Amino acid sequence: MTKSDIANEISKSTGASKAEIITIIEQFMSTVKDSLAHGEGVHLHGFGSFIIKERAEKPARNISKNTTVIIPAHNIPFFKASKMFKNQIAGFEAE
Repeated sequence: MTKSDIANEISKSTGASKAEIITIIEQFMSTVKDSLAHGEGVHLHGFGSFIIKERAEKPARNISKNTTVIIPAHNIPFFKASKMFKNQIAGFEAE
């Protein structure tokens, strides 16, 4: 499902225009990105959390040059689904 598909579904159920919905989706994504960039997680009850995970420095191999390189420590965005969401996807009743 694409952003456009999501906007179509929301537009059908709310009666709002697709352009308005796309603007709202874009603003939501921008807000989540800004929050994560400032080190703040975004927690949506019943859906999940967008958080930052820290990856430690680690060695890796460059197989074309047969050398070892060090990948520096870095942060990555991560989505953790809520228990309720996981159960719904798995076909269990919400607890």
